[in-house]
This record gives sequence, structure tokens and C-alpha cells, in this order.
Amino acid sequence: EQLENLPEQGVLFLPNHQTYFMDVVCLYHIFFSVKWGFRNSVNYPLYLLAPRSNLFYVAASETMKNDGFLPRVMAQAGAILVNRSWRAEGVDVKREVDLAAVEKIGKGLKFGWVISFPQGTTRAFAPIRKGTAHLIKAENPIVVPVQINGFRRAFDKKGFFLKKRNTTLSVEFKDPIRFKESDTIEEILQRISDETGIPMADTNAN
Repeated sequence: EQLENLPEQGVLFLPNHQTYFMDVVCLYHIFFSVKWGFRNSVNYPLYLLAPRSNLFYVAASETMKNDGFLPRVMAQAGAILVNRSWRAEGVDVKREVDLAAVEKIGKGLKFGWVISFPQGTTRAFAPIRKGTAHLIKAENPIVVPVQINGFRRAFDKKGFFLKKRNTTLSVEFKDPIRFKESDTIEEILQRISDETGIPMADTNAN
């Protein structure tokens, strides 16, 4: 019911992040299913015959290019590739912020829905990065916080292989938010943190 009345453009989904790819795959299935009118089930994959075409997700360039054949294929399914300024090849780094990233995500929002993971990593308890709030200030999308659970237990880190059977997977879409122009970066971060359960970012984080 949180998805049915959303506009076709300008919606930013902000889930917590537990695996590289299965989180996105699951959200895609839900969006496609709702489009076809299957509100409470993803058991009828007929919806894959006519999926949403205006759907995008934000992903790290190195993850999609360096992790094998399947990520390169998935990159063709709506990936908005960005260069992370804080992490590269598994280690923490400090480099220039990818200023083109906001422009790319903005283009995605003008055309449709965008999934962005505000933690920027699948590491448990990682905080929200401030870049998410700056994006919201710049583009003023409708923001839908999402809480997912169980994916880290059920799948491997990449999300390609089942790790534990009979694990309950849950996805909860919270009420859509339209932030005010007067909302500060800290207020935006706090609201997202409250809705998703993701901890607040450090004051020095980007």
C-alpha cells in the first residue's frame, strides 16, 4: 500500500544494506509484483514479463566491474555507477567526492525511481553517510525509508548463494517523506535513522 500511490518519477528508496545484490533483486521483485497488482505475494513471476523500466539503483563502480560476470550483467539492469570516496578495494581511503554521482542520481530521479543504500556498505551497524542528506537537499525527492531483515543470515555477502534455509526475510516500506527546504542535514539524517534503524553518521563522514 505504500507503493501504489507513488508518482512514476522522483522517488528515492533508502533501505539498510545486508548483501551486495539480493537486497536489490528482492526490491525489484516487489516493485514489479505491485505493478501487476500482486500486492501481497511474489509467488507469481508473470510480472517479470513486463517489469518497471524506470527503476534504478546506486552501486559502487568497482563492485559492478570487478566482481565477475553476474555483476557486470546486473549493471545493465538500471545500475547508476558511482565512485566511493571513502572505500576502495576493501580498504578505507580518502579521495575526492564523485561530484558526478549526484548529477547521475538526479537524472535517475527525473526519469523514475531510485534505490540508494545510505550506509554505502553491507557492514553491520555502518552509519548513514552524509552524502545521502546532501542528495535529498539537492534533488528534493519523495523519500521512502525501507527496513529489510534476514538477508544477511540467509545469503552470502554478495547475495548470490543461499547460506541458511528457512530464514524469514522481511521488507517494510515506511511512510513516504517529503522533506522541507528548511530541514538541516542533521535533521534529515536523524529522520532517516529513526525510520530505517541505521545509526547516525559520524560528524566527519561525507
